Amino acid sequence: MSLSRFQPGHAQSVLLMMLATLLWSMAGVVARQITQAQGFEVTFWRSFFTAVSLLVGLTLATRGSVWRWQTFRSSTLWLSGVCWSVMFTAFMLAMTMTTVANVLITLSLGPLLTALLHRLWGGQALGKQTWWAIALAAVGMGYMFVSQVQLDGGQHFKGMLIAACVPLAGSVQWNLMKTRQASADQQNMLPAIFLGSVLSCCVTLPQAWPFQASVSDMQWLAFLGIFQLALPCTLAVWSSRVLKPHEVAMLALLEVLFGITWAWWGAHEAPSHSVMLGGGLVLMALASNEFFSWRQKHV
Repeated sequence: MSLSRFQPGHAQSVLLMMLATLLWSMAGVVARQITQAQGFEVTFWRSFFTAVSLLVGLTLATRGSVWRWQTFRSSTLWLSGVCWSVMFTAFMLAMTMTTVANVLITLSLGPLLTALLHRLWGGQALGKQTWWAIALAAVGMGYMFVSQVQLDGGQHFKGMLIAACVPLAGSVQWNLMKTRQASADQQNMLPAIFLGSVLSCCVTLPQAWPFQASVSDMQWLAFLGIFQLALPCTLAVWSSRVLKPHEVAMLALLEVLFGITWAWWGAHEAPSHSVMLGGGLVLMALASNEFFSWRQKHV
């Protein structure tokens, strides 16, 4: 069976999405093992290994059919690739500038931003619980941002601003997927992940040169590119074909819990009290919104 036509069942999709969040969540603890490479170089090499692994993996899995010229004539595919590129680049840059908890909690705004964009893009009205969730999450994020402004010369604040680009790009990406699924276009979107990693390499290479990564760094970066990015992104695309939006949003929150736990245990990076409080408000807002949305759909 062709990889592009692979269609998991609902239970399989839930398990695949959970595995994807677990793999995504390793970024922080693995990044803390890198000693020589910094900032743009870390981002470049992670994207480079992602591109190489996808090129090889997708070619073998589809016998090269995924790279047909017709595939790359889609403007949706290229816009999706740009979104992936922004997410890949901003995420790793932010991870080198601030704490894992700061980055992951900022990323968790994705579901609410997606709902807002869908309101503007698709004209679908938002329920009262969603507006309340947005307000509560804004308070939590505002408290976190203010508490980080004076830390380390504002470096944490800058890192969180860069991290905010990830859920912004992700909200566009999800709405693109939703639009594509609602249309007759059955275009395989897996090559968009490859395009995103290539674009990320092109953007970061000038700033990454000259390279400083050690052999050990390169091993960790290869691990990130293959197992923390290429594989889970592929699993997420497969899962999104079956799971409903509220299911994807709830499962995506696991990355925050997994990631903070990994960093706390593996890198001894305990979140501050302000991050715990502000982040708790954000997660409570997201969880309550998804719960009430699910309840309305099943009453």
